[in-house]
Amino acid sequence: MARPLILASSNSGKWREFSTFFQLHAPAWELRPLPAELTVEESGSTFAENALLKAKAVAESLGEWAIADDSGLAVAALGGAPGIHSARYAPDDAARIQRLLREMEGIPNRQASFHCAIALVDPQGQVRALVEGICHGEILAQRRGKGGFGYDPLFWVPEVGLTFAEMSPAQKEAVGHRGQALRALKEQLLILERSLG
Repeated sequence: MARPLILASSNSGKWREFSTFFQLHAPAWELRPLPAELTVEESGSTFAENALLKAKAVAESLGEWAIADDSGLAVAALGGAPGIHSARYAPDDAARIQRLLREMEGIPNRQASFHCAIALVDPQGQVRALVEGICHGEILAQRRGKGGFGYDPLFWVPEVGLTFAEMSPAQKEAVGHRGQALRALKEQLLILERSLG
């Protein structure tokens, strides 16, 4: 029987990506949504700290296995902003993109990276896995593509020649920050499943 695992996020884009991953690669776990009444303040100073904060808070509150990710965009010319504040950079995706475009106007250095940290915590609040992934790219001067979510239409990956919003889900998983972190998580899950029996 699959082991219940609470995803400590109310982001529908993340739910889709995590659901697909667990169905395909980790069927020993049954991903479940975060109860609506539970919220966790992201007060950490790094992606890893925030992922741990969320997973631990949910695991300890519900007495269940919990998984959380914290991810965001770091733009070199903006001193790493929006960084851990990526989701709070503006009220919604459209406004976040507009703010980023405005702040990048006239800046020749377009280098940026997407970061993802994923934490897995057991029902006793013990950290059982912490993995990270990074994808390097550039910020375009205008949106390209209809897929993805967040900053995806502006984030161009040179080796693929596409923005995240132009990639298929499989392409994005292959090169993206969350896909990299999930592949690292898969290895950790296999080791953990053997130890849990």
